Amino acid sequence: MNRIGICYDLKSDYLAQGYSEEETAEFDAEVTIDAICDALAYQGWQPVKIGGIKRLAAALVAGERWDAVFNFCEGMHGLAREAQVPTLLDAYQIPYVFSDALTMALTLDKAMTKHVVRSQGVPTADFALIEKASDIGKIALPFPLFLKPVAEGSGKGVNAKSKVTDRKSLTATAKDLLRRFNQPVLVETFLPGREFTVGITGTGEDAKVLGVTEIVPLAGWVGDGYGLENKSEGWESRVTIERATHLPEAKAAAQVALAAWRALRCRDGGRIDIRCDANGKPHFIEVNPIAGMRPDHSDLCLIANYEGVPYAQLIKRIMDSFVKRHPTLAPKRRVAA
Repeated sequence: MNRIGICYDLKSDYLAQGYSEEETAEFDAEVTIDAICDALAYQGWQPVKIGGIKRLAAALVAGERWDAVFNFCEGMHGLAREAQVPTLLDAYQIPYVFSDALTMALTLDKAMTKHVVRSQGVPTADFALIEKASDIGKIALPFPLFLKPVAEGSGKGVNAKSKVTDRKSLTATAKDLLRRFNQPVLVETFLPGREFTVGITGTGEDAKVLGVTEIVPLAGWVGDGYGLENKSEGWESRVTIERATHLPEAKAAAQVALAAWRALRCRDGGRIDIRCDANGKPHFIEVNPIAGMRPDHSDLCLIANYEGVPYAQLIKRIMDSFVKRHPTLAPKRRVAA
């Protein structure tokens, strides 16, 4: 039976080290890791919990090896933190699930990602980058604009002040984000239309749209974006996530998402966020090449559930894509349920 290591960042571990709720927003709960391990075991893999980058490095130096690694690690430090585990595994020639180091480093940087998808003809809102306070005065895009950190996920840095309508609010929000996140600020033309999340499984030409959901604000919605506050505890009063796969607008969004997925060379499974302009035209917002996998909570799992795909089958589709790259690692037998 092939051994598959599981790399992940546990939220509880980082909270215990003194990191804040916002800093750990992207990290996982034990229930998620257990669910992944159960699904892999059912398919005939022997899952081995590893943990984050430092535990992976220590295990490798100590001589431990696995036939493959299910890389679910977000990382904590650096603008290429999501590429750290793939880079280390490449050095040791250990195959891993999900995208390679190049794609992981690229897609964490929202501005560089937009450059790439735009070069491939994928529509995305006009944008600029503020790297330091003196750049604020150089922004020439028409208002309203939308600001967020260039390399964060889970809606971190997106709040009621993210949409700006004049030079004064642009300056205040940009300075606040530069100070809080110590990284460049992405400035985009605000898209006022509907917002969709597109789930995708597979790689390259084999990639397929799993389904589409729409982000529908409720009375308690905060600001003008799907930020951390709208996603956190009590989110049910702020937003509802509705199945949208059948809608014409969602079908158009799905095609934009699939084109972006292929342009960025994403692998195996993940999700892409799409938002429409005032005319209903879908635009690429960002990609999550290692999307959340909590069975009862995460967007990709919710999409799968809406489309009648059980959790174990979702993991199987991801693993089938991985095995297509590494056919000698195909499980020889299944473990009884």
